[in-house]
Amino acid sequence: MADFSSVSSSLLLTFFILFGLSVAKEILVGGKTDAWRIPASESDSLNQWAERSRFQVGDFLVWKYDGGKDSVLQVSREEYVNCSTSNPIKVHSDGTTKVKLDRPGPFYFISGAQGHCEKGQKLVVVVLTPRGRSSGIVSSPAPAPAPFLAEFEGPAVAPTSSANALHGGILVVALGAMLGLFM
Repeated sequence: MADFSSVSSSLLLTFFILFGLSVAKEILVGGKTDAWRIPASESDSLNQWAERSRFQVGDFLVWKYDGGKDSVLQVSREEYVNCSTSNPIKVHSDGTTKVKLDRPGPFYFISGAQGHCEKGQKLVVVVLTPRGRSSGIVSSPAPAPAPFLAEFEGPAVAPTSSANALHGGILVVALGAMLGLFM
């Protein structure tokens, strides 16, 4: 019969490895290396990409761009709406920018190159609230914004999939079964 403390330690280690590997992701902005540029059309906008993506606390956004010609500015909502580069929260100009999404809610980014933001080179990502924590936001769907407001609003937060709950439930059952084998 196996020693209970060594089994518990092994299970605990397995649990942290499984969940540690699935928590944070590095997400290439726009899904490609040349995405940080003035969009050719509205459908080419990074906000269209962000609306189809899911961002979790702990994920990293990664930009690849020519640092000699452009930059990524993290800004407030007001600076985003006005394309103001005068008071950014953070300036990145190294050509390979990595930003940790460290809290739920919206993050606003604009290009630091003259005139690029006004031509649509900007991005809003909305980080989902971790499961089990209340954000104070009702989860019922909101009405679509009027077209003239769409530029000022971030992407809608989509409902989370029940697949995560299923995955977690299966893991708990599997861990329980493993524990039963050693008792």
